[in-house]
Amino acid sequence: MAALVAAALASVGDRPAHLAAILADRFRPATVILAALVALAAATALAAGAGILLAPALTPEAARLLLALALALQGGGALWPGKPPERLDSWRLGGFLTTASGLFILAFGDGVQFVVAALAAGRGSPVLATIGATSGGAAIVAAAALLGERAWLALPLTIARRTIAALFLLAAALLTVSALRLV
Repeated sequence: MAALVAAALASVGDRPAHLAAILADRFRPATVILAALVALAAATALAAGAGILLAPALTPEAARLLLALALALQGGGALWPGKPPERLDSWRLGGFLTTASGLFILAFGDGVQFVVAALAAGRGSPVLATIGATSGGAAIVAAAALLGERAWLALPLTIARRTIAALFLLAAALLTVSALRLV
């Protein structure tokens, strides 16, 4: 559940959702959504696998601090809008491969993957982290694809991003205080 919520919140106003909206104007939204599921599942599975590799080296407190750092970085990143994603107009791979490849590249370098890795490292459940993060991210990407670029960008994404940033930063602060046993 934590991965689902974190991925869904982090995806609001993020570049993968924007790219899905762009591509859904060019390709069928159903194709974009299906390709997004594949891309997000692959990226989050790799991140969860990295978290499992880290897990044996972490104490429970260190795992909470790693998650706090991941949430703080995600929150800090949400305060500033990223540049719009490349439109992939020159890619001639077809709707599915263009979307899957483009979204995988964006998702793999996304802060959500650090959160997924930290969750998998601290909780030892890479499968649940992968399923949760894929589901959460896919819900937002699907909404963006169904809306299309114009309608997606008409949403109050700046306000949403700032609110979400505050939530991530608050969660990071609480985890840090807990991990350091300050309360």
